[in-house]
Amino acid sequence: MFWKSVQAGAVAAARETNVEINWNGPATETDYNGQLQIVEAMITRRVDAICLAPIDKKAMVGVVERAAREGIPVIIFDSGIDTENFVAQVATDNYEAGRIAADRISLITGGAGKIVIVAVQPGAASTMAREQGFEDRIKEKYRGIQIADKRYGMADFAKSLAVAENMLTAHQDLVAMFASNESSAVGAAQALKGRQSKVKLVGFDWSPTLLDDLRNGLIDSLVVQHPFKMGYESVRAAVASLNGQTPMKINNLAPRLLVREDLGKPDVEAQLNPDLKKYLGSAN
Repeated sequence: MFWKSVQAGAVAAARETNVEINWNGPATETDYNGQLQIVEAMITRRVDAICLAPIDKKAMVGVVERAAREGIPVIIFDSGIDTENFVAQVATDNYEAGRIAADRISLITGGAGKIVIVAVQPGAASTMAREQGFEDRIKEKYRGIQIADKRYGMADFAKSLAVAENMLTAHQDLVAMFASNESSAVGAAQALKGRQSKVKLVGFDWSPTLLDDLRNGLIDSLVVQHPFKMGYESVRAAVASLNGQTPMKINNLAPRLLVREDLGKPDVEAQLNPDLKKYLGSAN
């Protein structure tokens, strides 16, 4: 759902600016070799601009710098990269998002007890920033909370479920979990449901399944992004660059904490449920 919403926002901007989008990506969020090949092919085809969500902040540096050398503006979105050779970056303020999650964990646990993190994968800048923001906030402000464990689900539902179950087994006295993306949150929720556990869960991102779990109380809260806006602003930045303008170099989009009482509010519905059929048609 996250990537469909990004694509819908990109299409919306493309229609406004009369540009054509070639949307492509590898089958999984861990296949950086596949992503490298896709970007190399786009550079070879001499596309006018590239909007890229880097799977790995180091592995994608070479193709981004190659595009820059060949005069193709690159807009980085969703996750950062270890080079400055891009025109603009549009992403959630992920470090702040992690801090928001830590504040919520402290509130619902009374600021005390053992917690664990269902992390995503090493090298993914966006989720690493969330996890770092979360860990830093806990260590700086909430001394009564102990981060007992942190394991990677590798952006995979089944692996996230497995690591969440393993941590629940290893730490019988947990009070809460933080899951730092959609796949890790789904896996953690399934683990809690399977054990009928009372451990509180703060997740990240959303999907129909996660919203159902929020509605029924299995998940305490979700820190959510604005993927439609991310796709929209990325394409607008690319077009601005092609038109000789200078888009904002770093465009940090604000995250928001979503609790059950927020569901159904008009602004929340607009953010969570963009009209995918309007923009993607049969792709939805």
